[in-house]
Amino acid sequence: MRTFAFVVCAIAGLAGCGKSAPPAPPPPEVLVTEVKQQDVPIYNEYVGQLDASVNATIESRVQGYLVSQNYKEGQLVKKSDVLFQIDRRPFEAALAQAKAAFLQADASAKQAEMNAQRATDLFQRKVSSEQERDNAVQSAAAARAQAAAQQAAVEQAQLNLDYTTITAPVDGIAGLVRVQVGDLINANTVLTTVTKVDPIKAYFTVSEQRYSEYAKRYADPEERATHEKELKFELILVDGSVYPHTGEMYAADNQVDVRTGSLRIAALFPNPGNILRPGQFARIRVESDIKHDALLVPQRAVTELQGTYQVAVVGPDNKVHVQPVKMGRRIGHDWIVEEGLHAGDRIVVEGVQKARDGTAVNPKPWTSPASPSPSPSAAGPSPSASATTR
Repeated sequence: MRTFAFVVCAIAGLAGCGKSAPPAPPPPEVLVTEVKQQDVPIYNEYVGQLDASVNATIESRVQGYLVSQNYKEGQLVKKSDVLFQIDRRPFEAALAQAKAAFLQADASAKQAEMNAQRATDLFQRKVSSEQERDNAVQSAAAARAQAAAQQAAVEQAQLNLDYTTITAPVDGIAGLVRVQVGDLINANTVLTTVTKVDPIKAYFTVSEQRYSEYAKRYADPEERATHEKELKFELILVDGSVYPHTGEMYAADNQVDVRTGSLRIAALFPNPGNILRPGQFARIRVESDIKHDALLVPQRAVTELQGTYQVAVVGPDNKVHVQPVKMGRRIGHDWIVEEGLHAGDRIVVEGVQKARDGTAVNPKPWTSPASPSPSPSAAGPSPSASATTR
């Protein structure tokens, strides 16, 4: 019998035959954190494009030969700085001729007025006829009108002479020149442009739906104006850096674009040193609301399954319960939970794949990484908030 038992054990390959079963494996180790509850600022972010606050097209107003260019292209110019000079000599001659014609007309008008005065006196003394008096008076009026016309010609000639000196209408950056010294330029010829980039505008669009929600929320014009003054915009450049100066609400367009169903908004940013230039693309971020007592969980703790979201909750007995949740906005590394959790709940952040429903785990504290600056996300429902949509 002993030999038979030995043979059976050998055939079965049971090396531990006659010994006790091995101990159960320890619960898997997972990293957990508590659900935070705090006030969270809500940001909206848009893709925008920069544009100058003033785009001035510099055109000639008179015809003439361009004799000088008085600025360096691409450099900052001040208001009233001379940009171009057109040959003044023909216009000086025209002004002198107009002045001479005015003096002649003014002298004729004075002579006609004296004649009218004498004719009036003679008529009053019954020496001349009423017709002669009336003719003299009308001749004096016509002569004075001719003198006034010549005076207007002098003023026009003076304007034309002044137009030969072309100056900057605003402080800004002068663009590339489109003509050359020596060219005969006509009236309305575009010479260059001057763009005022301090401050600089940033344009972006919001949906018609958001604007409608905003208009209902701030139906009172005074309340809306106060709210818009309080808005502060941030500019995120193409390299990911945040522009050091905040912007403010400038204006909203007066109509919705029928092609896109969106409304164009402009924010105004200071631009010392002219670092920003028109045409640049940037992201525009605005703090539009504050969600009070929001429940926050790390994004990595949330699992998506067929369009639904769930987290692994660790109970007081260290057993896991897989809890369906309704998610809201993403804020940095965190995610706002709308429904399904309570403040202080312990949830699994690392090792979610080990945390099966009903199993025991060995929870260890999880350390949060440094949080980035708040940024909105397309995931989750988004409150109606923006520069004009809050």
